[in-house]
Amino acid sequence: MEPVTTPPKHRVVIIGGGFGGLYAAQSLNRADVEVTLIDKRNFHLFQPLLYQVATGTLSPADISSPLRSVLSRQKNARVLMEEAIDIDPENHQVVTRRGTIPYDSLIVATGASHHYFGNDQWKDDAPGLKTVEDAVEMRRRIFSAFEAAEKETDPEKRRALLTFMVVGAGPTGVEIAGAIAELAKETLKNDFRSIDTTEAQILLVEGLDRVLPPYPADLSVKAAESLEKLGVTVRTKTKVINIDGETVTLEYNDEREVISAKTIIWAAGVKASGVGRVISDRTGASLDRAGRVMVEPDMSVPNHPNIFVIGDLAHWADSEGKPLPGIAPVAMQAGKFVAKLIKARVESKALPVFKYQDLGSLAVIAQNKAVANVGGFHLSGFIAWFIWIVAHVYFLIEFDNKLVVMIQWAWNYITRARGARIITGGVPAPIEAPPARPRQETPVEV
Repeated sequence: MEPVTTPPKHRVVIIGGGFGGLYAAQSLNRADVEVTLIDKRNFHLFQPLLYQVATGTLSPADISSPLRSVLSRQKNARVLMEEAIDIDPENHQVVTRRGTIPYDSLIVATGASHHYFGNDQWKDDAPGLKTVEDAVEMRRRIFSAFEAAEKETDPEKRRALLTFMVVGAGPTGVEIAGAIAELAKETLKNDFRSIDTTEAQILLVEGLDRVLPPYPADLSVKAAESLEKLGVTVRTKTKVINIDGETVTLEYNDEREVISAKTIIWAAGVKASGVGRVISDRTGASLDRAGRVMVEPDMSVPNHPNIFVIGDLAHWADSEGKPLPGIAPVAMQAGKFVAKLIKARVESKALPVFKYQDLGSLAVIAQNKAVANVGGFHLSGFIAWFIWIVAHVYFLIEFDNKLVVMIQWAWNYITRARGARIITGGVPAPIEAPPARPRQETPVEV
């Protein structure tokens, strides 16, 4: 009698440990497959709260979860801290910097990066907010501006140091502008002696005719009113023409204005990661203007049913032909769906159909101030802020993150303090001792 051989398990390789990739991996728990999650970082980052790291409310570890820890109990999953640089669809392999990894099904969820609309030379002067490093650098710039203003005696230079410009009034821009305003008007107002932080100028610039353009118009109005009450100057229908060092050239109604601002923050747009171009080159898939891969209704790449693209990297059109927004719930639902589809294929069951469930949209402006579009209800103020709090705590990955963030928020609510206001990076060189003076001998009288 010949020995019975067990067929090899279906190999699922996931590139990217963000919302889409991690939710796909977790949804394959107990499935008869082998899961390999590849990410060049060893942690999952809760990006919606990055702005709170940038403004000193939370620390990076509060919104990060080690991937190995998250998947440690999932016996069919392994994590590789590695960077995928290419794919080989013909041989079903992912190419990394250290070799190749075979797959039967491939899920690509590498997210998006900043989009400067052809002006990449601006990125050093106006950083965006996508990574922990971005948030820490932004925090350094924000708090260093106040510290420098405390020592500056020239009124014009001090005014520039206390001017903060946020480019782009989507959810990220609105949240950052509101957080900086809270810092200046509340948190820091008693901490300095030579400056009045409440005189800080926070400008929010948007090229379209209102803040939060994807939101219902009435919520945009509410958000703008809340920002203005905080002291934020909202400039709509205003384009950024140039950023050069600490000056920004704006254009409104064909008139140009140059503003000096020490801290410039970019929140105007995103583009798909470079992996989208790799997929297009290797499979012939089309890309949209933002570099996202045009996928089939089941999230697969055309003519490659075993390659799936999800999250911010995917252009999946709804029944009206509009692409789904690049937000966390879209990536989460797509990750769960693709996992369910792969399990159905392995088990020879009926294949599911993806239907996006719109959970609504939320944007926080400041404490007790937010807007929400949930279930067709347009909410603002405290109730929208409370819904935002609950939703964000719920979607944090690990229990200890949920607990720490809730405690930090509760303490901040009571005291208006922000405990993570440390300045790191850009440390000045140590002061060198002056050269030793020649020793002078004292004459001795005999």
